[in-house]
Amino acid sequence: MMPDRTRPDPEALLPEARREGRGRLKVFLGAAPGVGKTYAMLEAARRRRDEGASVLIGVVEAHGRAETEALLRDLEVLPRQPFYHGGRILHEMDLDALIAARPDLALIDELAHSNLSGTRHEKRWQDVEEVLAAGIDVFTTLNVQHVETLNDTVARITGIRVRETVPDRVLEEAHEIELVDLPPDELIARLRAGKVYVQDQAARAVANFFAKGNLTALRELAMRTAADRVDAQLREHMAAHAIEGPWPTQERVLVLLPDGIEGRDAVRIAKRAADRARVEWLAVGLTELSREGTGVPRPAQALRLAQRLGAEVSQLQVDRDPGAEILDYARRHNVRRVVLPRPPPRPWAARLLRPRAHERLLRQLLREGQDYELTLVADSAAPRRGPARRPRLLPADPLRDAGRAVLAVALTSALALAIDRFLPVVSLSLLYMTAVVAMAARLGLGASVATAALSFFVYNFLFTRPRYTLEVWSQSELLTLVLFLVASIVTGNLAARLRSRVIAQRAIAERTSTLYDFSRKAAAAASFDDVVWAAVSHVAAVLQGEAILLAPDAEGRLAIAGAFPPEDRIGPRELSAARYAFDHGEAAGQGSGTLPAARWLFLPLSGADRRLGVLGIATPDGRSADPAERRLLEALADQVALALERIRLSEDLAQSRVASEAERLRSALLSSVSHDLRTPLVSILGAAEGLELPGLGPEQRGALTEVIREEGERLDRYIQNLLDMSRLGHGALKPNRLPVDLRELAGAARHRLRGVLRPFHLEVQIDPRLPPVSGDPILLEQVLVNILDNAAKYSDPGAGITLGARVQGARVALWIEDHGPGLPPGSQEAVFDMFWRAEQGDGGRTGTGLGLAICRGIVEAHGGSIRAGARADHGRGTRITLDLPLSNPEALP
Repeated sequence: MMPDRTRPDPEALLPEARREGRGRLKVFLGAAPGVGKTYAMLEAARRRRDEGASVLIGVVEAHGRAETEALLRDLEVLPRQPFYHGGRILHEMDLDALIAARPDLALIDELAHSNLSGTRHEKRWQDVEEVLAAGIDVFTTLNVQHVETLNDTVARITGIRVRETVPDRVLEEAHEIELVDLPPDELIARLRAGKVYVQDQAARAVANFFAKGNLTALRELAMRTAADRVDAQLREHMAAHAIEGPWPTQERVLVLLPDGIEGRDAVRIAKRAADRARVEWLAVGLTELSREGTGVPRPAQALRLAQRLGAEVSQLQVDRDPGAEILDYARRHNVRRVVLPRPPPRPWAARLLRPRAHERLLRQLLREGQDYELTLVADSAAPRRGPARRPRLLPADPLRDAGRAVLAVALTSALALAIDRFLPVVSLSLLYMTAVVAMAARLGLGASVATAALSFFVYNFLFTRPRYTLEVWSQSELLTLVLFLVASIVTGNLAARLRSRVIAQRAIAERTSTLYDFSRKAAAAASFDDVVWAAVSHVAAVLQGEAILLAPDAEGRLAIAGAFPPEDRIGPRELSAARYAFDHGEAAGQGSGTLPAARWLFLPLSGADRRLGVLGIATPDGRSADPAERRLLEALADQVALALERIRLSEDLAQSRVASEAERLRSALLSSVSHDLRTPLVSILGAAEGLELPGLGPEQRGALTEVIREEGERLDRYIQNLLDMSRLGHGALKPNRLPVDLRELAGAARHRLRGVLRPFHLEVQIDPRLPPVSGDPILLEQVLVNILDNAAKYSDPGAGITLGARVQGARVALWIEDHGPGLPPGSQEAVFDMFWRAEQGDGGRTGTGLGLAICRGIVEAHGGSIRAGARADHGRGTRITLDLPLSNPEALP
């Protein structure tokens, strides 16, 4: 009995019934740490609060991210419960207090977290289940690597096995999954800026787990996990509301396996189709279709194969209306594509008069399955007809073609005699002309001429008076015979020429298609190895033989770069032929004039100004390539050479860019060392020599000593900048975070630059009540020294320099303003590049051009940011602003 499609499925209503009285779970799913899951969760929670819901934070980990901490400020946070663990007091979420508070929504971060010993549950997801059972909605976050069934997949991708996992059923029971996505490049940029981990951890993370390839694969897993959950919800909705499918959503592949047919090829085709589409696939055995078949339950082996390949396997009982039952099954599982083994070949009369069950099923699916894509797969175990023979341009066997001409004339004569006896007509010669045209289209010009000549004599013998003789009494009949012979020869010639052109056009189309296919594959290849593999595999497939490509190694010797089938060595005779083809730019080997005894034919691959290698071809039967195949091979060799030349030029261009950039940096550094470091040394040496002069008074000696001290400090700053830049470049700069008073920091920087700042008026606008920032005091002092020194260089003596700071949210904005010439238009970001000042010239002002670049590196290592712009009052000058995190943002009023 068929189910009523207008009524909801009772099984689909049970999950909804079980969820009654429970809270709703929403999971913010991400591919990796740092994509913004917690931030998105907090924004969604604030929207719920604005709608009137009570929101309580059970546990949220901000990890020192200022943007996340700012969203926490006006949300109610549940105090955590202390636990003594490992000699320290740590804190976990107070589950009982959260349930007792009974908020409308609870925020519980990091669903895969393992709780401390002594808590009620071992895992945080168990805490979430208890909160949901209490009727409280929950927002939580999860990274895709923590999903239980994806644990092995993530370990294979990243090489790192995650120990904390969440069962898949938790995601299956979630009411909503929100994917929080971030492109890999942006995530790596956030990581390097210190917004995910501290700087030393970030460098290791980029080189390991956070490699771009890993992030791309994890991103795909996250998207597929979210899509699978959405698709499951769609199927539940369709079943609960009696909606007929399929809906054009995520595709599923269904392979049907009737009794009496092997079906293994259909299983493999369905597996490849599902892998290409990255979708689920189902395998169903049909157990009642063997009544009229062989009775052998063959699908059992095919079902086992499908189960090994990862399909969801089931058995379907079908009765009188198998097609309707199969289509109903496909609708319930939202299947879009059905793969079915093709019925074994039988004569058309037998298929029409007594169709088998499999054939009736196929007809029914074709007639009623308009919403589905049906794929028929031929069974390799079934007997097959031989391949269709292509028409030949010239007869391969003249005697056999002559025999066929005799047979064609005999059959035509028998038909003509029958027509002449029962239905006398005058134009029986047209039958013979039809035979001539047919032979011309099938076998070519020679067979058509032979058929025309033979038809001339047979028609004369049988149908001209006197019959059964070769005499002709009537002049009109003689003229008819002559015209018949001429017309037959002309018509046969035209048909043969048309056939030749069709064959030639087909060969040209196949050649063009082959070249296009290879050029498309070669254009998609991104490396030398990809081009080599595309070349050898394509050439071997086109010629149904073997292909090999040899290219010169670093020492100029020809070595195997790729082969299909794989091959790692060739004989000395073939290697000599390959070497000759490479050295002389000519074909060598089998079928050529040089070393024809070799098994391979080698064609040179020549670029614009050099030879890139040789392409070798060998046929399985040892025959030489015919002229058409030879032209195709030469065209393919030219395409391979172009592709290899493109790859070589790309590599040369990349190396040239690297060398150019290295030369630019080397020149800038040498310019800095030769000028900016030499200037203070010359001043020190000059002052030291001046101290040796006799008759110097105390004031003069003091002035010279001051010059030595100031120039020595300036030299020390230059060297420190170079060392800091080297540490930044190697990721070795590790801030030692402490609470830092900005007024003390400004005083220390002012003291270090007392000589440089003497001609200027430095105004410090920092409130004594300003809370401390979190950072390394030595590195932050170096930042202030570099910025103040830069402001002094570009300001006129007597001008003012302002240093101020104020609290902005959970961070501190610190700025330095000068009254110099200001920044050139569009250079607000360029000022933080290495050697930017050296490239701009700057009118001979001293400095390595590294100061602001080092400032950016140090500030970003602290999780902050730095920017340059015009002064706040839009006057003449430059304003450098630093954004630094507070040491204790919770202490703010």
